[in-house]
Amino acid sequence: MISPPLALGIAVPMLWGHAVSLLDIVLAAIFYVVTGFGIAVGYHRLFTHRSFQAVRWLKILLASTGSMAVEGSVVGWVAIHRRHHVFSDKPGDPHSPHEYGPGPGAQLRGFVHAHVGWLFKVDPTSAERYAPDLLADADTVIISRLFPIFAVLSLAAPFFLGWTITGALSGALTAFLWAGLARMMLLHHVTWSVNSICHMFGSKPATQKDCSTNFAPLGVISFGEAWHNFHHAFPRSARHGALAHQVDPGAALIRLFERAGWATDVHWPTPAQLAICRSD
Repeated sequence: MISPPLALGIAVPMLWGHAVSLLDIVLAAIFYVVTGFGIAVGYHRLFTHRSFQAVRWLKILLASTGSMAVEGSVVGWVAIHRRHHVFSDKPGDPHSPHEYGPGPGAQLRGFVHAHVGWLFKVDPTSAERYAPDLLADADTVIISRLFPIFAVLSLAAPFFLGWTITGALSGALTAFLWAGLARMMLLHHVTWSVNSICHMFGSKPATQKDCSTNFAPLGVISFGEAWHNFHHAFPRSARHGALAHQVDPGAALIRLFERAGWATDVHWPTPAQLAICRSD
C-alpha cells in the first residue's frame, strides 16, 4: 500500500510541467472522489449492508460510479464482501491475511494474499447464495452486465475530457495517465488495504471477534472505510468512523443524501454502539 502513493508523490513533482499538469491533478481528484464514493457509499454501505435506502436514481448512480472504480461488477463485489463477513478471518474468508499461520514469513505471505493475491485465485463465491437480493433487482442486474462498458468509460472519460479542455492529444494522454490509470491504481490499493492493513495493524475498540482493525492513516482517503473494526462490530451502520475525531466522508455524504430526502431508513450508530468505542 505504501509504494503507490509514494511513487506518485515522487513522480508528480519530477514530471510537473512535462507529463503532468494542474488539469491532470484536478481531473484525477474528481474521478477518485466520484468512484471512491461509488465504492464506499454505493457498493459497500448501500448494496452490501443496506445501511440506508436510496431513491431509484441515486441507487443507479451509485451502482454506476462504483462500477467505474473497476473493482468488479456490483453483484460480484457484494457477494464476495458478504462472504468475507460470514467467514471473517476464518476458513472461507476470500481475503484474510491470517490463513497461513504465525511467523514473519507466513504473515508476509498472508498480507500479499489479502492485498492482491486473492484476486488471482479461482473465486468460489456464489452470487445466488450471497447476493440474491441484487439478482432480483433489475437495475443492479443490468448495471452488472454493463460493467465492461463502465470500466472502459472510467478510462475513456479522462482521455476525452483532457482532449476537449486542452485541445491537444498530449493533454488527452496525460489526463488518461493520471486521471485514468494512476487514479484507478491508487483507489484499488486503498480498497485492498482495507483487506490487508485493516486486518493486521491498528486498534480494536469495538470487537475482538475477528482481526479487523481501525487504521487512522487510511481514514480519509478510504472515505471512512478504514474504521474497519467498528464496521465489523456493526456492519449495518452507515457510519464507520464512530467517534467525532474519526473522519468518515462516506457517512457525511449519506447524511447529505438523508437531508435532501434521497436516502431513508439510515442506520446511524446507537448510543450503546458508540459507548463501546469511547476508549479508542
